[in-house]
This record gives sequence, C-alpha cells and structure tokens, in this order.
Amino acid sequence: MTGVLTAAGALLGLLRDQTLAHLFGADGSTDAFLVAWTVPEFASTLLIEDGMALVLVPAFSMALARRARGAHAGPDPVRALVRTSLPRLGLALAAISVLVIAAAPVLVGLLAPGLPDPGLAVDCTRLTATCLLSFGLSGYCGAALRAHGRFLVPAAIYIAYNTGIITAMFVLGGHWGVRSAAVGVAVGGLLMVVVQAPSLWRRLRDVPPPGRPPQDPSAPSTPHVPGTPHTPSTPHTQDTPHAPGADAGARLAGGALIVSVLLFGVCRQSQVLIERFLGSSLPAGAISHLNYAQKVAQMPMVLSLMLCTVTFPVVARALADGDTDTARRRVERDLTLASTVVLFGVAALVACAPALVALLFQRGAFTADDTAATAGVMRVYALGLLGHTLVGALVRSYFSAGRATWYPLAAMVLGAVVTAVLGALAVGPHGVRGIAAANAVGISLTAVLLLCGTGERNVPVRRCRIARQLARTVLAAGCAAGAGALCAAWAEGPRAAIGGTGGALFAVLAASLTVAAVFALALRLLGGLPGHEDGTPPAERPAASQAPHARTAPARPDGHRAARAVRTLRSVTRTRKGTDAR
Repeated sequence: MTGVLTAAGALLGLLRDQTLAHLFGADGSTDAFLVAWTVPEFASTLLIEDGMALVLVPAFSMALARRARGAHAGPDPVRALVRTSLPRLGLALAAISVLVIAAAPVLVGLLAPGLPDPGLAVDCTRLTATCLLSFGLSGYCGAALRAHGRFLVPAAIYIAYNTGIITAMFVLGGHWGVRSAAVGVAVGGLLMVVVQAPSLWRRLRDVPPPGRPPQDPSAPSTPHVPGTPHTPSTPHTQDTPHAPGADAGARLAGGALIVSVLLFGVCRQSQVLIERFLGSSLPAGAISHLNYAQKVAQMPMVLSLMLCTVTFPVVARALADGDTDTARRRVERDLTLASTVVLFGVAALVACAPALVALLFQRGAFTADDTAATAGVMRVYALGLLGHTLVGALVRSYFSAGRATWYPLAAMVLGAVVTAVLGALAVGPHGVRGIAAANAVGISLTAVLLLCGTGERNVPVRRCRIARQLARTVLAAGCAAGAGALCAAWAEGPRAAIGGTGGALFAVLAASLTVAAVFALALRLLGGLPGHEDGTPPAERPAASQAPHARTAPARPDGHRAARAVRTLRSVTRTRKGTDAR
C-alpha cells in the first residue's frame, strides 16, 4: 500500500507538470515560476527527503530503542525528543520563511540574473517561501512516523501537496496566471502537515509507562561460563544510559550531525541552482524544457528510492541495536533493487523520449518544438539517473548510525564543482543539453566516491560485489535501450498514421514492451537478478545450501547451548583433576 500511495503521489506530480505545460506552456512566465520553484525544491530535499529524515529517523530510532529496553528512569525518551527539538525547529523555520520573503528580490537576482521578468519571479518566490515552515513540520512528522514503523501516512503527503497545486492552477489560473501555481505550493504545504499531524499525535499519546520492564520469571537462569561471552538479559547496544551521546535529544541539539546533513543537502540541491543560473542566459523556455525533462526522467528514480525510504528506519534501528550485519545486507539489497529499477527506466526513457514527451505534454500551449527540445534534454539527463539513485541510497548508510560524518559532503562538493565547471563550458555550444550532461557527470562522480567510501564507520557493504552487479545491470540496460530505440524508429510509421495522442501511446507501448523483454532476457543471460545469482543473498542462504555436503546440527535454543558449555567445562575440570592426581 505504501508503494501505491508513493506511485500515486508521483503520478499526481506528473499531472501537475502536465497542467502547468497545458495552461502556461514553456515561455518566460513559466521560467519565472520555475526560478521561484527552487524554494520548494530546496525545502523538500532538506526538510522532507534527505536532511530532516537523515537526522531525525536515527534520533527517533535510538529513542524508541531506549524505550523498548526500559533504559529510561525519567520522562519517555520519544516525548523528550519532541519537546527538545520541535519548538526550536518551528521557530527557526518561521524566521527563515520571513527572511526569504523579505529578501526575494535579491534571491531572484542571484538565482537567475538573466531572467526576462524578475518581478513575476519575486511574487512567486514570496508565495512559495511559506512552504519552508510547512515542509519542515511535514518532514518532522514523517521522520517520526517512519521511525515508529508507520509508512502509509507519510507516503500520502505528495498526494495532498500536488492536489493543492493542481486545484489552485485550475481555479485561479485564469485571473492570476502562473502565480496560481505558487499559491498552490503554499496550500499544498499546509495540507501535508494536516495529513500527518493526527497520526503522530496518536503515536505520542499512546506511551507505555516509564521504567525498565520486568524480566520474565520463567526465563531459565544459566550460569556464566568463564571464557565465554556474557549475554545479558537486556540486549546491549551502543546507546546505553552511560554511553557517550546516549541521549538522542542531546545528540540532535548538539549540532554536528544537523550541520553535516544540511550542508550535504544544500550542496546536492545546488545542482539545481547551477542549472537555473546557467539556463537563465539561454532563450526563453530553456529552463522550462530542462524542468519538464527532469520531472519525467526522475520518475524511475523516485520509484527506485521508495524502497530505501521504507528500509532506512530498519537500517537505523539495526545500527542502534549494534547489528551491522543486518544493516549491511539491507543496504546491499536496496542498492541492487534500486539500481535495477532505475536502469530499466533509463533504457525506456532513452528509447522512447520523443513519443513519451508528446504523449504527456504536447497539447494546449506546449508545441511540437517544445516536445523536441524537452525530449533531447531528457535523453541526456537520464544518463545521470543511476548516479542520482546511488547517491540517494548510499547517503542513508552514512547517516543511519546518527553520527556526524563529513565525507558525503566532500564527495558532493566535488561533484557540484565538476557540474558547474562542465556546465559553464558546455552551455555555450550545447545549450540545455550541455547543462544536463554536466549534471550527469557530476552526480555520477559523487556516486562513485560514496561507494568507495563505505566502510566500518558506516555500513561496510561489499564494494567489489556491488560494482559487478552494477556492471551487469548497466550492460543489460544498454542492450534494452538499443532494442527499444530500434522499435521506436519502426513505430514512427504507425504513429504518424494513427496521429495525435493515440499514435504517441502506440509508440511508447511498443518501445517500452521491447525494452522490458530485452532487459529481462539480458539480465538472465548475464547471471540472473543482479546481486545474487540464485535470487538469495549468500549471507541469507541456509548453511546446507552453502555447503551441500556438510552435516549441520539442528539449531538449539540459547539455554541448550549454555548447558552444553557447562557440561563441557565440568568434563575438562574432572580430566585435569585426574591428571593432577596421577
């Protein structure tokens, strides 16, 4: 159900972009709105998707782990975390919203100095600035609910958000023009909070009584055997009351983790700033073409990272409990599945980009020239989708333990510098395609650096194995894209004969089905689903399957193992006594 809601939100986002293209096309007014759209794009990355989640999910996971162990003698750790963090966050975000509203003219001048209509962009920026507070509160609620294992309500926020924008454009577009979309951003942000707040309130209201839970009196009491590990009745984790930084609220308020996460999010989103800055010097509509191409191309990435969003609390809880092996297997599985999904999407996008853009956007004020320009940009931008997906999946492994780390920021800074330099060199001769190519190169470099940097300080994934998996999947996607492109070229004849939306739909379906068939066949020929040839990770295979000729003893409870250890120790002691007597 979580996947259905996430997919519905993504489809509504696509419908939002279709509505924007249908009502306002791709010209100077949409460019002005998209410059203002930078504010909610930044806010969603920092306050909903990456920043807030990477900080708060581990913090709430640690608080929940302390509550489950009964390791708190005073107030409930989860409520204490909320009291410590939520008021300060709300005040800070409200102040930032007011500051952005006041400084909107300066901000627009910095983001897009060559914009034809900066006044319209200033108006839209002031309207969208209210989302800084609403997105922050929504991200806070979503992170807390995911840490509690509640995923349905957070998955529905983009349904509410995009519904607000679409409704505002249809209701107010005739009088306010593209400003109606900015009003929709403000309304949609409030709806995101309204959707989640009741569920979080129920989670905070239903709190077990404080104090350590009593031990089960029927549990067997086994003596401790010298030389064997002592297993306490309460599982030990890195977050004990006497461990450094055990208080999740103090960790959150400390600032190092928050700063490292927020700077990473800002630097990652700076690629959008670079694109808008370079695109403002191009003819009117260039920023709009880049935006439409990105929104369609990012659909596979959104679906692929949905899995990582759901499993991130699992990884954080496993690290909070000291179970790095479970965290490693989960991260490796996420990387495998996410890369497979996104590379299939890349192959489909490259194969049928013109027909897909025509099917989605070519109506109303969106012309055939806009379709051709957007399709060309989308094919180039799709080449960087694997890098974007790997960055989104890998960065969670760095921050899952709730510790500040600066390596992801360094990798992202280097990728952003490469994007800016290559974009500045390519925008003159290649226009928006040069900007998209620079984005793909920069984010791919960051993905490689993040994969190489995994180790004991985060989640120690097996890098060589992941690289082999990615190589197989990339090769399969290349074969599928080539076959799909041939099918799309063949489908141009029937498409022209059918004409209109029906012809574009026929071409998209024909190319997509070809891509799916060739991709699946190529994966099978190359060794099955990337990551585990028989469909099961080796770490999760039964012992008998790993060593077919080995005889394995049936699993015994801990009490049986302890009793057997006691008997062994007594036998050794009697043998030593007999030897001494002789």
